[in-house]
Amino acid sequence: MPSYIGRLKKSQIEELFKNHVSSGKVRVFTSFGMDFIFGKREGIYVYDVETGKELINCHCNGGVFNLGHRNPEIVNTLKDALNELDIGNHHLISEQRALLAKKMADLMPPGITYTVFGVGGGEAVDLAIKIARAYTKRPKIISAKGGYHGHTGFALATGDEKYKKPFEPLAPGFVQVPFNDIESLEKAVDSETAAVIFETVPATLGIYVPDKEFFKGVREICNRKGALMIIDEVQTGLGRTGKLWGIEHFGVVPDIIVVGKGLSGGIYPISATSFKAELESVFHNDPFIHVSTFGGAELGCVVAMKVLEISSSPEFLKHVNDIAEFFKRELDKLKDEYSDVISEIRQLGMMMGIKMKNELLCMYMVKACYESGLLCIYANNDPSVLQFLPPLIIKEYEAEEVIRRLDRALSMVSKIA
Repeated sequence: MPSYIGRLKKSQIEELFKNHVSSGKVRVFTSFGMDFIFGKREGIYVYDVETGKELINCHCNGGVFNLGHRNPEIVNTLKDALNELDIGNHHLISEQRALLAKKMADLMPPGITYTVFGVGGGEAVDLAIKIARAYTKRPKIISAKGGYHGHTGFALATGDEKYKKPFEPLAPGFVQVPFNDIESLEKAVDSETAAVIFETVPATLGIYVPDKEFFKGVREICNRKGALMIIDEVQTGLGRTGKLWGIEHFGVVPDIIVVGKGLSGGIYPISATSFKAELESVFHNDPFIHVSTFGGAELGCVVAMKVLEISSSPEFLKHVNDIAEFFKRELDKLKDEYSDVISEIRQLGMMMGIKMKNELLCMYMVKACYESGLLCIYANNDPSVLQFLPPLIIKEYEAEEVIRRLDRALSMVSKIA
């Protein structure tokens, strides 16, 4: 049997990566003492390719590994599919895409009945914006300051200046407002606005959980002014918040929902742009106006069907909420114990963030977590917040171990505060 892990020494991997992939990433991670390279990975754990150092993955690549690494149900589903399927042809009618789209329609909020599949979240966001502009015949797109929707075309244009500046000029017509600020949104939405796009809980902004009434206000403004409401569920979807879709917590139905990351099961890349039936008219004159060669690959559709089956089950969602309650209790205790370094715990289900007293402490916390056996990162648009996103399949005894390791890390940071 061939082995794909450990064929090269770690130093050789780093040299090849530096010379042919990204010299900057190698420089950053080696200088920070976190030159961890995935070797064996299984469930909630990942291991360094050479040293075998164990980390519990509390980053999960933003939700890609909601169901853990190499989830046996997902792996076996793909293996079985390989006996009959390949990628398929995106130009033609597809049984697998039809079945997956029907499953999405069954699970989406009422009225969202069509889905077009892509490969990544940025591509799915791009399509959502294309649909909004084509349907409304308006140019303006409003997003949140500090939000993040991807690094591709229109998705990049919704983001902050630091992401956009090196690639200007970008497409015009994009405006940002503060998140969770209904008055600013009211002023920004006008007769030229095609859509408002927000993440349900902006992860890159520091797991910012909005006020309970915020999205009702967004829906009302969009209705009144004829704009579409796009919700980005790339990170919050598929059970992360304790409901299948994060927007369910807020009692509104958007016009378009974007799904990605976890839909892949960490095994086969696939994303989705799901929308209300009337918006499908955008494709009536020319159904080939948007295509994606690998979007909705038939192998990926089978994987996504299994992901949806697992993630939507009442037993699974109950487990997520039970573990979320455990983390809430334990994180509150840690906040009290380490009040010198923690200022706030942010949480909606298993979408969690630990806000440190300042950015420097959070940088130390990332390294302390690594030394203590946890993989965590800070939020790029609010570096004072440690993103805390354990796999949703984590068992309680494993969650207890996460808390023990987190306690060790906080103890280390507290000593230098």
